Amino acid sequence: MTIRQMASRRMTFRGVTALLALLTLLPVEGALADTAPPTPVPAPAPGPGSEQLVPGVPPGPNQPWSIDTPDQVLPPQVYEPGVEEEAIEPVEAVAGTYDLIEYVPLSEAAAIAQAQVSCTKLTGPYQKQVEQWLKRKKADAKQSSADCLAIRAFQLKHGIKPAIGFAGPVTWVRMQQLSAQKKPNAAGKCPERTYKVACVDLSRQLTWVQKGKKVVFGPVPMRSGRAQYPTRAGWHKVYWKHKNHWSTLYHQPMPYSQFFSGGQAFHAVYGSLYTEIGSMGCVNLRLADARALWGVLKKGDRVFVWGRRPGK
Repeated sequence: MTIRQMASRRMTFRGVTALLALLTLLPVEGALADTAPPTPVPAPAPGPGSEQLVPGVPPGPNQPWSIDTPDQVLPPQVYEPGVEEEAIEPVEAVAGTYDLIEYVPLSEAAAIAQAQVSCTKLTGPYQKQVEQWLKRKKADAKQSSADCLAIRAFQLKHGIKPAIGFAGPVTWVRMQQLSAQKKPNAAGKCPERTYKVACVDLSRQLTWVQKGKKVVFGPVPMRSGRAQYPTRAGWHKVYWKHKNHWSTLYHQPMPYSQFFSGGQAFHAVYGSLYTEIGSMGCVNLRLADARALWGVLKKGDRVFVWGRRPGK
């Protein structure tokens, strides 16, 4: 083989390699469309979306907005915790950990930092839904000065930051949570039984516990598994409770863990639930909610999961 032929083969090989590498980076349109169940109602999409939204408040040392929640992927090694271990309470979350931080356009985030915006003129991705929830006379999905003031008033009342009237995912999520407070199972998606059932609504990102028609816990916000590691739908059973569990894969705390399906469990996280990307399968909760749920559920209690989590 001549030197010219060898060089030609090297160039061909490199070209094929580069092409294959490029193809692995390209998205495969419709790959999930054939298998993913349709979402029956418009659902909130926590985190930045096609509008390239960013958290409207700079992250502090204890609130890294882009954090990826570590979870237990594989089933844990089950054992009976000793009395001394059970007596230890998980550490409290730092103040501000669970603040409701709205996602806003990058331009607005920059203006907020310079105190140049108090009421946005931009139309948020959930403008129409928010207008309808607020019972605005003209729900036209367009931002007006009056719309902004009404949305801003809601955000101020519920501690959503920044309160600039931008109809983003966090504002819409909070409205859905409020709508579900009195009758979270109004649609009858969670089966009613004579015993307790922990209901996990992936579409609305809510969880509660009911016994018959009576709600005995919640509903509270949650963060379920991402597209690659979805929280498994269907019936499950709480098979192990471990108050001070640590992920054996990521060496991170999973306070008040209540495992119900392999490595998937209810547990607290020390970070925001309102992120674009979901967990590795677990149902993430705020610390206070996970602690309260710990006192409600017992080993053997049933868990029912349904729906589809919005976002990634």
